[in-house]
Amino acid sequence: MCGCTISTKDQKSRSGGETHPSASPTAASLPPTMLKSIPISKQLSSLKALVKASDLEKAFATAALIYNNSSDPDGKLSKSVAKNLLKTQFMNFIQGQENKPKYKEILSELEEQTENKLGFEDFMILLLSVTLMSDMLQEIWMSKITK
Repeated sequence: MCGCTISTKDQKSRSGGETHPSASPTAASLPPTMLKSIPISKQLSSLKALVKASDLEKAFATAALIYNNSSDPDGKLSKSVAKNLLKTQFMNFIQGQENKPKYKEILSELEEQTENKLGFEDFMILLLSVTLMSDMLQEIWMSKITK
């Protein structure tokens, strides 16, 4: 999707007990299967670096943890898992967008990718693309104006 050079291609597989370089030091000591069963809120609270983090930092940490928990041993998401995350974790942003041409175009581009998996960078671009065209973003902008 983005052709980013800082990709998960350099990351080692977690299947050998190693974790993503992007994983937290706390998460690094846990086996991947155990990490995935811990609620995101608990994972966030266990990250010492986030104790004094801003809301924006916590938001990105949450996205990274959701990606990490949903990715395969190679640190990538299948297209079907990415779509499922949109439906289950991003439902308020995609609500009402299903029939809009721009949303269909974004999903079509996802399907047309030659790789069947998305790296973290591509997943974040997918989230950003959906956010920018969503009605939810318009509501957020309107709430700022009316305050």
